[in-house]
Amino acid sequence: MMSRVKRAVWVVASLAITLVIGQFSGVRDYASQLRNGDVTGVEEPEAVPTMAVAPLPDNALMQRLKTEAARQRREPVDAKVDRVWKAIPGYNGLEVDVDATYRKAIAAPDRPIQYVYRQLAPKIHLNQLGNVPIYRGNPEKPMVSFMINVAWGNEFIEPILNTLDQEKVKATFFLDGSWLKKNPELAKEIQKRGHELSNHAYSHPDMSRLSRARAVQEIEKTEELLQQTLGVKNNWFAPPSGDFNQQTVDIAAEHGLKTVLWTLDTVDWRHPSPESVIHKISSKVESGSLILMHPTDSSAAALKGMIHAIRSKGLVPGTVSQTLSPDRQLPAPVE
Repeated sequence: MMSRVKRAVWVVASLAITLVIGQFSGVRDYASQLRNGDVTGVEEPEAVPTMAVAPLPDNALMQRLKTEAARQRREPVDAKVDRVWKAIPGYNGLEVDVDATYRKAIAAPDRPIQYVYRQLAPKIHLNQLGNVPIYRGNPEKPMVSFMINVAWGNEFIEPILNTLDQEKVKATFFLDGSWLKKNPELAKEIQKRGHELSNHAYSHPDMSRLSRARAVQEIEKTEELLQQTLGVKNNWFAPPSGDFNQQTVDIAAEHGLKTVLWTLDTVDWRHPSPESVIHKISSKVESGSLILMHPTDSSAAALKGMIHAIRSKGLVPGTVSQTLSPDRQLPAPVE
């Protein structure tokens, strides 16, 4: 009799434990067997451990990103030597980093998709084209540059710098060496404002008429002044008056410089009206344009209008190095 009571107590206790746990397999069958008085061969079920399960990929989102990536992909453009424009720099391609974009999207599901991009380098770069002059940037890059040749016109330099500051534009100033020697503080002010400084020979000669020794001297003296006075190691040489020959290009290359000229000329040394300068640039500027100007009254007065005209065409003004770089202008985030 006592053994039956103990057995009943054991059964009731087992049932209570099983109902409390509630997560074991066979709970209902076990309770049914207890109600029917048949517990023979029934073992207490083991607990099943809880495991963290990684979320499955959102296949619809991933497919959407892949489709958009294919639509947005842009192939790189190789640098080349053009029959008219001579050396034209390459331009990076662009593709969506699908995996990185996916991770950002699932981390912020309530926000618009923020695409992550990576650039694709061209196979042929500007430095692989040999000693060839440059007149423009790549026509697919929506950037232009002001090339400001400085050998005189000090009274207009500060107004030009102020306008560039107001418009948040950086330009490239090509400094005549003899001017730099006489005006180191003004040159430092140009540098302080964040502009690029480069070589415009020493005494503003016609480079094509010089002996090799004299041509070397013209470039070397200015190069030394740029480095000693301003700590600048530049990349570009702009021959005075646009006068040069292959010897000029070769000598510049020997000093680590690319010979760069212009796409559009303001002809500001003739003192045209500011309105005519703005109209000329507005009507002719395009992607990759290098715009020649000097510190003159005409350019100082026309500069703001030129910048606005450039921007109205969806172009970005920058330095010569930026314009001739293969780096791509990245798009804004796309929904």
